[in-house]
Amino acid sequence: MGKFNVILAACFLAAAFSACKQHGSEARTPKPYTSEQLRENISLFGAGFSKDETHVLTGNNSTGIFNVYELNIADTTSKALTKSKTDAFFPADYIGTNQFLYYSNKGGDENDHLYLATIGDSTAKDLTPWPGSKNAFVGWSGDKKSVYVTSNKRNPQFFDLYKLDTASWKASLVFQNDSGYDIPIPIVISKDERYISFTKSITTDKNELYLYDIKAKTTKQLSNGSESAWNPQAIEKDNNTFYYTTNDGSDFTYLVKYNISTGAKEKVYSTNWDVQWFELSENEKYYTIAINEDGKNKIILFDHATNKPVDFPEIKGGSVTYASVSKSEKKALLSVGSSTSPDNLYVYNFEDKELKKLTSSLNKAIDENDLAPAEVIHVKSFDGKEIPAIYYKPLQASADNKVGALVWVHGGPGGQSTQNFNNSIQFLVNHGYAVLAINNRGSSGYGKAFYKLDNRDHGYGDLKDCVWAKKWLSQQEYIDSNAVAIYGGSYGGNMVLNALCMYPGEFKAGVDLFGVANWLRTLRSIPPYWASFKDALYVEMGDPETKDSVLLKNTSPLYNYTKIKDPLLVFQGANDVRVLKIESDEIAAGVKKNGVPVEYIVYPQEGHGFRKKENLITTDNTTLAFLQKYVKVAAKKE
Repeated sequence: MGKFNVILAACFLAAAFSACKQHGSEARTPKPYTSEQLRENISLFGAGFSKDETHVLTGNNSTGIFNVYELNIADTTSKALTKSKTDAFFPADYIGTNQFLYYSNKGGDENDHLYLATIGDSTAKDLTPWPGSKNAFVGWSGDKKSVYVTSNKRNPQFFDLYKLDTASWKASLVFQNDSGYDIPIPIVISKDERYISFTKSITTDKNELYLYDIKAKTTKQLSNGSESAWNPQAIEKDNNTFYYTTNDGSDFTYLVKYNISTGAKEKVYSTNWDVQWFELSENEKYYTIAINEDGKNKIILFDHATNKPVDFPEIKGGSVTYASVSKSEKKALLSVGSSTSPDNLYVYNFEDKELKKLTSSLNKAIDENDLAPAEVIHVKSFDGKEIPAIYYKPLQASADNKVGALVWVHGGPGGQSTQNFNNSIQFLVNHGYAVLAINNRGSSGYGKAFYKLDNRDHGYGDLKDCVWAKKWLSQQEYIDSNAVAIYGGSYGGNMVLNALCMYPGEFKAGVDLFGVANWLRTLRSIPPYWASFKDALYVEMGDPETKDSVLLKNTSPLYNYTKIKDPLLVFQGANDVRVLKIESDEIAAGVKKNGVPVEYIVYPQEGHGFRKKENLITTDNTTLAFLQKYVKVAAKKE
């Protein structure tokens, strides 16, 4: 949960390879790998050190679904603390010396509950036993005797803040949220528990930043109403020095230090990329800054007293993507990865400068040299704008051995494809399909102006970026221009469907994972706990209850499906609360009426995104078989 407990599988790094080097490299045939082999790679992340800092609480999917584990630093052995076979369990933190917290929901319904368990005991206590509620562990009190939890149990639309003392686990209301504020994860609260910071969404590009005084019960707005994003980060132990990030007056987000007593503020860190987050260590000996640098996470650890970076030993074949300093400030838990290797955990000892690898997440049957490294490229789009993308070229591709390709569209709106390790991409590239993960206009990570480019333009400029990405692929001498498909999930799935509707024949086929087919219905049926964000989303996408409905209807594939003439593959989770199953039901049935080949798979115990390894394998294998059937590379001329 939060910056200190994120699923770090989303934070892998890769070294950037220049276009000339990648494109000019000598072709060779890699060893082919099955989806089953690649899915034996382990996705893992660390949630924190034990009290004596001899163990690390982790989560991984080695059994086919995420469970909680305890990793012994001394001998790197791992012990399973939970053994779920149905729902994913994710670690939150240790409690004392022999207990831990984890969170889970039922079948992907997103109603997360927080559980307390004892190491060695298979039973668990639901600390948030409120029916129909969505809950989150957001951090600790200053004295470490209580934890903070957000929950929408009182009002399904808004999340209130509760405090649970670790002796009785009774919940007491700290802040009743009746105004649609967004409480960050982790919570930003002063050590004396007087000040809490939160935000409020205005549009997807703009929010407001507030500081709430619990003692005085007053709320102060720190933002200035500009078209900017503001996010709280930390409050120092002096209970007066507050850090936040903003892009006010700048294209990129920077870090600000604010004096609560005087109101004085100072820009303390900026660069030509977004500062994603800032974190102070327990006693403020160190602080960490994360930067979104051209589609990859860059982590910098600083000595707080001197503001000088702390250097880690060089890690061959990988980069530090996450760092969390232990409470004693003697150790740091590092996450290290690349585009050709899943993340691994390392522990760094500040005193003896020892760096120790704790995990081996790549399946031993896989030679990393047979996987394709990610490369940052830029595609010139219809209006001359340079659109960033992450590119994977099959090792076997050459002018004499042409391959097929996929335009890969991320979720969102406003998401970003990064140089993360991706099993599905590596599987398809290993089997001879180039993948161009386009960060179309409106994607995050490339500045405020670029992020705003798709406002009220979804299905137009952003879709054209995908079409021009296909044109770029077609210009590569080793790609068969008649064998390019499009692939995407959620918002990306909507782009797949719209591409087939609006540009029939441009792509040989489309692969849609839980894509929006009817914006009118999706925007009307968003989960109640998105209430604080709904108005902001309507500003960007359009309000379905106004004349915007015309725009939304025009870009809803369900109203244009008769134009689809190219084969379509659809995947859907039955319990998806964001893109309802009916969306995929109707688009699959509609396209089938056109006499077009349609394949449709529904996973009964999945939500918005698939967790279970068996379903991920099925998705990969079905996708490859579908591409091999409908996206055929022309036979080589002798």
